[in-house]
Amino acid sequence: MKNLFILPAMMMSFAGAAFADAPQVVDVKATKSGGTWRFDVSILHPDSGWDHYADGWEVIDADGNRLGERPLAHPHENEQPFTRSQSGIVIPEGTTEVYIRTRDNVDGWFEERTPVTLP
Repeated sequence: MKNLFILPAMMMSFAGAAFADAPQVVDVKATKSGGTWRFDVSILHPDSGWDHYADGWEVIDADGNRLGERPLAHPHENEQPFTRSQSGIVIPEGTTEVYIRTRDNVDGWFEERTPVTLP
């Protein structure tokens, strides 16, 4: 009878580990240069090494269309928060606000979006 409790306990343990906090955007600088934009994005995430780390961010429009992406190739467990940049991003004329969305290598893309008002 006591073995019946092992599976639910294991499922609760895995659920807690699988859905960790999203990488948080703590600062964004958007700069227009010619016809494209550069985004400097600072992220805070409890990276724990190769097993769990923030592995990317993207710039999306209000409809969720990707305008640019910045993959992150390695963990930053000793550099928090950290800033990475991406240039050459084309923003449609007349767009005044975009959003930054983050991902990690365990949970994938998070739904949370950080609004960025373009200067």
